[in-house]
Amino acid sequence: MIAQSARITGPVHYRTDDGRSHDIPLGPCLVEQLDDRSIDIIWGANGQRSVALPVEVVASAREQGNLLMLD
Repeated sequence: MIAQSARITGPVHYRTDDGRSHDIPLGPCLVEQLDDRSIDIIWGANGQRSVALPVEVVASAREQGNLLMLD
Protein backbone atom coordinates (compact mmCIF):
# COMPACT_ATOMS: atom_id res chain seq x y z
CA MET A 1 0.00 0.00 0.00
CA ILE A 2 1.06 3.61 -0.55
CA ALA A 3 1.44 5.94 2.43
CA GLN A 4 -0.12 9.40 2.18
CA SER A 5 1.16 12.49 3.94
CA ALA A 6 -1.19 13.92 6.56
CA ARG A 7 -1.24 16.13 9.65
CA ILE A 8 -2.78 15.50 13.06
CA THR A 9 -4.47 18.78 14.07
CA GLY A 10 -6.58 17.63 17.01
CA PRO A 11 -7.11 14.66 19.31
CA VAL A 12 -6.87 11.23 17.68
CA HIS A 13 -7.06 8.59 20.41
CA TYR A 14 -5.59 5.11 20.48
CA ARG A 15 -5.07 2.41 23.10
CA THR A 16 -1.77 0.71 23.86
CA ASP A 17 -1.44 -3.02 24.53
CA ASP A 18 -1.75 -2.34 28.27
CA GLY A 19 -5.13 -0.64 27.72
CA ARG A 20 -3.99 2.93 28.31
CA SER A 21 -5.48 5.67 26.14
CA HIS A 22 -3.14 8.08 24.34
CA ASP A 23 -3.37 10.75 21.66
CA ILE A 24 -1.29 10.72 18.51
CA PRO A 25 0.91 13.84 18.81
CA LEU A 26 -0.05 16.89 16.78
CA GLY A 27 1.99 17.32 13.63
CA PRO A 28 2.95 15.47 10.47
CA CYS A 29 2.23 11.79 9.96
CA LEU A 30 1.77 9.19 7.26
CA VAL A 31 -1.48 7.30 6.68
CA GLU A 32 -1.48 3.87 5.06
CA GLN A 33 -4.48 1.60 4.41
CA LEU A 34 -3.61 -1.87 5.73
CA ASP A 35 -6.78 -3.68 4.68
CA ASP A 36 -10.54 -3.05 4.46
CA ARG A 37 -10.82 -2.57 8.22
CA SER A 38 -7.67 -0.82 9.43
CA ILE A 39 -5.41 2.11 8.66
CA ASP A 40 -1.89 2.61 9.98
CA ILE A 41 -0.94 6.07 11.29
CA ILE A 42 2.85 6.59 11.42
CA TRP A 43 4.52 9.49 13.24
CA GLY A 44 7.77 10.59 14.84
CA ALA A 45 10.87 12.28 13.44
CA ASN A 46 11.94 9.01 11.82
CA GLY A 47 8.58 7.26 11.59
CA GLN A 48 9.38 5.28 14.70
CA ARG A 49 5.84 5.23 16.14
CA SER A 50 2.70 3.80 14.60
CA VAL A 51 -0.73 2.48 15.43
CA ALA A 52 -3.33 0.62 13.39
CA LEU A 53 -6.78 2.15 13.82
CA PRO A 54 -10.18 1.01 12.55
CA VAL A 55 -11.27 2.74 9.33
CA GLU A 56 -14.22 4.27 11.23
CA VAL A 57 -11.94 5.99 13.76
CA VAL A 58 -9.80 7.51 11.00
CA ALA A 59 -12.90 8.61 9.05
CA SER A 60 -14.28 10.28 12.18
CA ALA A 61 -10.97 12.08 12.82
CA ARG A 62 -11.04 13.38 9.23
CA GLU A 63 -14.67 14.52 9.52
CA GLN A 64 -13.90 16.38 12.77
CA GLY A 65 -10.88 18.08 11.19
CA ASN A 66 -8.42 16.33 13.52
CA LEU A 67 -6.70 14.53 10.63
CA LEU A 68 -5.95 16.46 7.45
CA MET A 69 -4.83 14.55 4.38
CA LEU A 70 -2.12 16.43 2.45
CA ASP A 71 -1.80 14.29 -0.70
